[in-house]
Amino acid sequence: MTELLHRDGVRLALDGEDGTLATVTLDHPARRNAQSPAMWRALAAAGRELPGSVRVVVLRAEGKSFSAGLDRQAFTPEGFADEPSFLELARYSDGDLDAVIAEYQEAFTWWRRNDIVSLAAVQGHAIGAGFQLALACDLRVCADDAQFAMRETSLGLVPDLTGTGPLVQLVGYARALEMCVTGRFVHAEEAERVGLANLVVTAAELDAATADLAAALLAAPRDAVIETKALLRGAAGRTYEEQRAAERAAQARRLRDLAGVGE
Repeated sequence: MTELLHRDGVRLALDGEDGTLATVTLDHPARRNAQSPAMWRALAAAGRELPGSVRVVVLRAEGKSFSAGLDRQAFTPEGFADEPSFLELARYSDGDLDAVIAEYQEAFTWWRRNDIVSLAAVQGHAIGAGFQLALACDLRVCADDAQFAMRETSLGLVPDLTGTGPLVQLVGYARALEMCVTGRFVHAEEAERVGLANLVVTAAELDAATADLAAALLAAPRDAVIETKALLRGAAGRTYEEQRAAERAAQARRLRDLAGVGE
């Protein structure tokens, strides 16, 4: 394993010799991997540091919890050292506040790039920002003790770390609204039933099940995976006829590439 980044509660490492599998680890278990702006910057940096050889990215966490969400220090009057507090942010202009939140969101956006498949291995609590980080990934394997909760609304806030879109896509508007407004826990069995989890296993099996799925994802030809992911990600925004046309264009590119006559 080759470590590429280790800072602010985040590790990035390449697995194996071919560089096709990367692992991002949240490694602040003493605080249940609670998140901060510094951690978000480290997560965004991990996305920028990914070598072009990487095809699958596994997101995992040390300790009993995947992530307990935003570090409670954010809700104190002073906030985090060298960071604007919530009270300060509230006084920013619309443009400046938008820019700050956009920077925070960069930690959550790169996981759905078409050139990689991202896979979250979730154990214990995934609350608020932790839930949204799991939602940022394409796929989720969960331990049977996993518990998801979106607690922002109960704090007078909204989920703003890119989680609302994936949540609606996975479970539908009505379930997403109910989960966000009540802030209740969604346990592993329900998560699998409603589509949040692709697979639920015992906690002891989580690492092995994640590794097996990562290996299966790597077994398919890379260019076919990239084209397929792009087709599926864009499907919701296309009409039926537009999706048919997109499929035809993608298949034409694949056939020409396989025949050695592509551009």
